[in-house]
Amino acid sequence: MNLTGSGVPQNYVEALHWFRLVAQQGNVHGQHNAGVLYASGMGTPRDYVKAERWFRLAAEQGHAGSQSNLGQMYENGWGVEQNYAEAERWYGLAAKQGYANTQ
Repeated sequence: MNLTGSGVPQNYVEALHWFRLVAQQGNVHGQHNAGVLYASGMGTPRDYVKAERWFRLAAEQGHAGSQSNLGQMYENGWGVEQNYAEAERWYGLAAKQGYANTQ
């Protein structure tokens, strides 16, 4: 399953439902994608606090995209207190994995 509606009509509300179900079971991709939907306000009102929660769970499991997104949240103070040192730490973890958006 992905955010593009491959094989089914695109529906962010439905996507969030399924991403949250697998995310709650520890699935890193579900956690990341739930964070993306909350951060962007797709299928739900934008909620940076919920986005941060899902990104953090995935980031702590080594998901580079979530590490980068968490860095961006700290850099901008979205859902967390702005903290450049924390932003740099999360960006650094993603960059070490070769994540191009943070290099």
